[in-house]
Amino acid sequence: MQIQKSFQKHDTGTLYLVPTPIGNLQDMSNRALETLQEVDLIAAEDTRHTAQLLNYFDIDTKQISFHEHNWQTRVPELIQMLEEGTTIGQVSDAGLPSISDPGQQLVEAAVAAGIPVVPIPGASAGITALIASGLVPQPFYFHGFLPRKKSEQIEELEALRPRQETVIIYEAPHRLKSTLSNLVTVMGPARPVVLARELTKRYEEFLRGSAQELADWSRNNEIRGEFVVMIGGATPDEIAEEVAEADEEELPVREAVQALVDQGLKPNPAIKQIAKERGIARQEVYRIYHQIEEED
Repeated sequence: MQIQKSFQKHDTGTLYLVPTPIGNLQDMSNRALETLQEVDLIAAEDTRHTAQLLNYFDIDTKQISFHEHNWQTRVPELIQMLEEGTTIGQVSDAGLPSISDPGQQLVEAAVAAGIPVVPIPGASAGITALIASGLVPQPFYFHGFLPRKKSEQIEELEALRPRQETVIIYEAPHRLKSTLSNLVTVMGPARPVVLARELTKRYEEFLRGSAQELADWSRNNEIRGEFVVMIGGATPDEIAEEVAEADEEELPVREAVQALVDQGLKPNPAIKQIAKERGIARQEVYRIYHQIEEED
């Protein structure tokens, strides 16, 4: 068990997780600014990007790069500095560190070393978009970025399909069209979806509609800006259908055919459907259903 008293005196330095604006620089809090001024070092996802923020607020704290390509070598260096008494503020390019941005590994290592980790509250694109989406805000499920490869993305969307919470994902503009197309395929054209882009900026925009409507929009419009994609949760009817399909897949072949017959389907169409779903020859399903013994 570990107890952290964030603001008591420590023998080590402190790691501060400092949020940065997701668009509008005026969203930078006084506490976040004071922290970046007072720490000994800023670990930044992109030092050039963070330099623009620091220059805007006339902050001259030294920076060091810390991103997804160098974290394996950088984490031990930063932990050593913290153990020696250096105070470090970690920032990502926008929003809260560790949320679809670098930070998790450094926090994990700091906690393991007994170094205090202090979060500074601030903007998160997912939560900012959610409260204005018009979808149910709680419970929600934050997923972040989907895989880029189509087959892996489809698989992940399949896993998300039965969730009853509002699902939040992030997507880049050049991948939005294909992601929405996959969403229609997996979750159906009627699933409610809200897109939010350019949050807190001059051209902030929310697009609300069905998955199909937004997929159509993406094919007919120029797509700009990073997107928060919010997907309405599965309805009780969809959940019941999912369970029924799962139960049907577990049934032996004959019982699966009979279940469709009991629902009103004639035997031959039911046999054809089960054969297609399970990749079995129709004649084999016919034989099993009618309990015809194989010839020697």
